Amino acid sequence: MIPGWSRAPLASRTGVGASAPQTGEDVAVTDPYAAFPSLRFERPAPGVLRIVLDGPGLNAVDHAMHGELADVWLAVDRDPEVRVGLLTGAGRAFSAGGSFDLIADMTTDYAARTRVLREARDLVMNVINCSKPVVSALHGPAVGAGLVAALLADVSVAGRSARIIDGHTRLGVAAGDHAAICWPLLCGMAKAKYHLLTCEPLTGEEAERIGLVSIVVDDDEVQAKALSVAVGLAEGAQSAIRWTKHTLNHWYRVMAPAFDASLAYEFYGLAGPDAAEGLASHREKRAPRFSGPTSE
Repeated sequence: MIPGWSRAPLASRTGVGASAPQTGEDVAVTDPYAAFPSLRFERPAPGVLRIVLDGPGLNAVDHAMHGELADVWLAVDRDPEVRVGLLTGAGRAFSAGGSFDLIADMTTDYAARTRVLREARDLVMNVINCSKPVVSALHGPAVGAGLVAALLADVSVAGRSARIIDGHTRLGVAAGDHAAICWPLLCGMAKAKYHLLTCEPLTGEEAERIGLVSIVVDDDEVQAKALSVAVGLAEGAQSAIRWTKHTLNHWYRVMAPAFDASLAYEFYGLAGPDAAEGLASHREKRAPRFSGPTSE
């Protein structure tokens, strides 16, 4: 449990959608989040669903969590009890990014690479197209697939010392995922190029200064501030809020061709020698020695 949270007890990790049957009746109980066992769900306030990245390795995203993080927004969109989704990470990190096993499988297994390519596209488009507003709360390391959803959220709240990194080129692949579709719009092309080409980390404070996140607060205030924003949205005029989100997100939708290209180049690179070297250097905690071919 993250410090500062207060939550209603749950019967199970994904039991938020269940309801008790009426006495003397046979009532089918359907939990809309039972299909997402890698994520944890909480209802901290009426109309607010907190989605928690909760796993080993600072909430590293493995095969199962990657697929669930892509699809959960469809369930949120159709859940009549949810007005706002609130995304955060458990413990001392938001998410450390893709697990080494996930990345390794993408570099060697064509079927795995094909599946994750589809999931990566669905993750971006499902967050964009979810009719409900999404709030993200970033603390500690924020990398990879979790960061995709966090930066595409409608309101992003970061702690001052949060460490935001897009590490694609350090891994040896093009910056795909969400980068091309939102970084230039959020922080401008110059800053987007600098951070995406160099993988230079940003603190939450710097991310807010350049416009990459919405709000920065002291680290111990992240969860409370994010929940306050989510509650305010849940109490607002839902039709007005949702159509405003839908209209603003056309800025992202017109970037879909650039996004598709970036994703294709990223996954093309995953099959090459630089990605294998990048992964090995991460595992061995050393500088990479890239020598992959280019097109000259």
